[in-house]
Amino acid sequence: MDKLTTIFKIPELRRKILFTALLLAVYRVGFYIPLPIVNQAQLAAWEEQLSTNAAGKVFGTVAMFGGTSIGMSTIFGLGIMPYISASIIFQLLGSVVPALEAMQKEGESGRKRINEYTRYSTVALCFVQSAFWVQYMMSDQMGVVLPQYRDMWHGLVSVCIMTAGTVFLMWVGEQIDEYGIGNGISLLIMAGILSRFPVALQGLWANASTKLTPEQGKLGIIQLTILAGLFVAVVIGVVAFTESQRRIPTQSAKHVRGRRVFGGSRQFLPLRVNQGGVMPIIFASSLLIFPSLVLNGLASSMAALKTDGSSLGATFATVIQDLADSFQRQGYLYTLCNIILIYFFCYFWVAITFNPKDMADNLKDYGSFIPGYRPGKRTEEYLEKVMFRITYVGAAFLSVVAVVPSLVQNFLNVDFTVAQFFGGTGLLIVVSVALDVVQKIDSHLVMRNYAGLVNRK
Repeated sequence: MDKLTTIFKIPELRRKILFTALLLAVYRVGFYIPLPIVNQAQLAAWEEQLSTNAAGKVFGTVAMFGGTSIGMSTIFGLGIMPYISASIIFQLLGSVVPALEAMQKEGESGRKRINEYTRYSTVALCFVQSAFWVQYMMSDQMGVVLPQYRDMWHGLVSVCIMTAGTVFLMWVGEQIDEYGIGNGISLLIMAGILSRFPVALQGLWANASTKLTPEQGKLGIIQLTILAGLFVAVVIGVVAFTESQRRIPTQSAKHVRGRRVFGGSRQFLPLRVNQGGVMPIIFASSLLIFPSLVLNGLASSMAALKTDGSSLGATFATVIQDLADSFQRQGYLYTLCNIILIYFFCYFWVAITFNPKDMADNLKDYGSFIPGYRPGKRTEEYLEKVMFRITYVGAAFLSVVAVVPSLVQNFLNVDFTVAQFFGGTGLLIVVSVALDVVQKIDSHLVMRNYAGLVNRK
């Protein structure tokens, strides 16, 4: 508590934290301002119906990435996901488009130009996504828009409102970056994820029981104890995994100038085990949405084959339906595909973001080398081999973290709203952003000769 009170003794740090908290509060208030064309009673009924079937997991996963809700029928309904998508697109294009790659190497001026292009792309993505969502709201399948508002004019107004909401959130994130504490966009996503925590606790409390052998559908003392211990273990594991590094020893060459000798010091080159961060899970989860949608469409179109009298057609239709149900329930087939895609995207992301040749050239330019390996090609091959090995371990841990929510839901019989806090994308984002905020606060404290929040011996 003494360390926490010390934070508010520093005027500049106190202003940054209060400013960040104020903008996050504005962000959360916007999620309770609905679009004027939506019938709130029908929307609540649709969300309740969706939460009871497997498709609710798909909508919930997509909504979590952008820090929004399943309904997405407010002024901030799109969340910050369009900006994240545009940023990822330009980051990927930077490794294949020579013009963007040259901009990235220009320094601050190139970064500003890429950010400008990212903002323009965000607006375009907002128009496309909001147009599809408003059209879906006006359809008979969802039917949450009042009849008198189902025309092109009110649809266009709603599209503009949702686009302006996301652009405003993008501005809020930039203000937090400049005047607040931590990364603004990451904090917005973290706030959207943590806003579900009270709902999950309420659902867990409603299903809790003080009996050792509770009735059907309830959670007993043993199950609650297992959930609490598992949550602590998963959080500790994710923190350790996020902070873990492979330190490669390096040594700088000695330089003699007159009578003085410079260099010769030993240092470490840190390589993160989780080089891809949360991106492999996001990519894998996003791609696994499409098989469920495609298989459901095929199952619906082939429903007539069961009644045509053909045994082959009926068998084929049954197989398609079983596959669709497996992906919607996030069963064994879904889990296997998820693990394969996580491994693929871990190596894919490392191949894009990690350049062993540039790292070896930088070591050579600064007069440093890895003991036992000649500068240049040998150093590059060694760094590539090390990164290949630690990426395998990082992908294995990411796979475990991604699978834990499904295991908790299936074996302990808890709701998906509760199970998603035991791993997956949400927990990784919350832990990563929290550690980043703690490091930023520590830097302010140490700069003013205060003890940091985390003592490192």
